[in-house]
Amino acid sequence: MKKTVIILLHSVYWLMFLFLLLSFFIIAIPALDSHHKMPGMRLFARWTALMTGFAIVPGIISFYTFYFFLSDQFLKKGKIGLLLLWGLGTAISAAAVGGMALSFVLFKPGFMFNGGMESAATEIILMTFGALINGTIGLVMRGFINWYGDIELKAALAQKNHEMELAIVKLQLNPHFLFNTINNIDVLIAKNPVQASLYLNKLSDIMRFMLYETKTEEIPLAKEVLFIEKYIALQRIRTSNVKYVQYKLTGDTSNRSIAPMLFIPFVENAFKHGGHRKIDNAIVINLLIEQDGYTFECENLYTIGTGQTLADGGLGNELIQKRLRLLYPGRHILNISHQSGLYKVKLVIYHHAH
Repeated sequence: MKKTVIILLHSVYWLMFLFLLLSFFIIAIPALDSHHKMPGMRLFARWTALMTGFAIVPGIISFYTFYFFLSDQFLKKGKIGLLLLWGLGTAISAAAVGGMALSFVLFKPGFMFNGGMESAATEIILMTFGALINGTIGLVMRGFINWYGDIELKAALAQKNHEMELAIVKLQLNPHFLFNTINNIDVLIAKNPVQASLYLNKLSDIMRFMLYETKTEEIPLAKEVLFIEKYIALQRIRTSNVKYVQYKLTGDTSNRSIAPMLFIPFVENAFKHGGHRKIDNAIVINLLIEQDGYTFECENLYTIGTGQTLADGGLGNELIQKRLRLLYPGRHILNISHQSGLYKVKLVIYHHAH
């Protein structure tokens, strides 16, 4: 909790306390006036002095002793018995200080406890009770501030944990993608240096994207789409069959945003397992952009018996699903199926929870 808010809470409490004492004075004016026969201002000054020693001084001592000392020393540690004992002792001590202030500072000596032992006991009990109430309120206020502080701390830790998990996801994703790409370049250099140069330029663009564009939780959708298109273009260089991959983008990417590198694990996985380069439409990728969200579909042929999964050397299903839960809780649907040699992924991202 911010320091200014804590100060405000204390200020409001003591203003309310003073207002309560003032209310008592207003109610008691007729009786006081008939008893003391004093002018109004003098009567108010006498009442103020009386309340200062009787209620304010014991109240402040008890409140802040409970607030700063007893709360940390006993309440936090669960020492309730000691808390009650020290609390009662604090309230009695605060009442004694208030009594001395009345007798030796605010009024003439002998003002307090001038009615004998019975009167002294009654006055001490009343002042102790008032101090105990203030102390209890101080304890409750400190407990509330600590509780709220714990909530803020837990929220901050949860946010940090969220950021760390996203960072781990990126660290696990990027090296795998780069490893495959560098291997492709190595193979292509011997076959076609010109295409290898083109590959290197595209790889440079991809690395630049990964280094500088993925540091935030969201990026423009247009940049994510351009990244996917460059990746597909690089993969197409590896085969003479121009119909090997079918890619279609439907909708406008303007003024849209998405988590960086959200779709590429599925695309990368399709190329990793879709080895049927001579077959048309061995890999089909569609991205539909609608008003309320995005629908990404990726399917590829694979050899029956290999049991294609995302966990084979790539970003596993569990990690992808964890990332989606962190980024789009209640705002995504992920369906993955594989049967009869066809692996299908459908990911729907909504702008609002469904």
